[in-house]
Amino acid sequence: MITLLASLALFATTAVAQDAASAALRPPKGAEVAIVVFEDLQCPDCRRAAPLLVEASKKYEIPVVVHDYPLPQHQWSYQAAVIARFFDGKSLQLGHDYRNYIYEHQLEVTADNLRQFSDKFARDHNVDLPFVVDPQGKLAAEVDADKDLGNRIGIEHTPTIYVVSSKRQGKPFVEVVDRTQLYQLIDSMKRGE
Repeated sequence: MITLLASLALFATTAVAQDAASAALRPPKGAEVAIVVFEDLQCPDCRRAAPLLVEASKKYEIPVVVHDYPLPQHQWSYQAAVIARFFDGKSLQLGHDYRNYIYEHQLEVTADNLRQFSDKFARDHNVDLPFVVDPQGKLAAEVDADKDLGNRIGIEHTPTIYVVSSKRQGKPFVEVVDRTQLYQLIDSMKRGE
């Protein structure tokens, strides 16, 4: 009986993770294929992957859907994700530009100077960055929701990159384990394989 209950609990947990994955791992409305990434702005490997994702997005004219997944061992990534959400609120492109700016300067950014880098980015883009970026905690709640989603899906590392499709045939999503295969996976998804 205990084995049966344990099996049912495992099945239910797996079903919840699969439901979360199917809901999250879909292209935005109007797109047939997209790249979905769970990233941490302080993660060195995320910094290395970011230009490839931008390049693939431009080459294939597909969106990149970013989910923030700040890792607990990184001192400033959570706050950077909150600030990125502020810029997302101005425009998604501005949010992407901020993330890329932080990646470009990642080796220079610290918990003590993140605000200075963010202020410079805001000035350079003619945006007023308020002294208190998230007074009601709404942006932090969005970051937390992404983190929770990643946990439900089973994210174990950053970046975790998926190529996703809205097509009914074939796989609806595939994780990009080897980034040298990214373009091949996108081609395959576009063909509906």
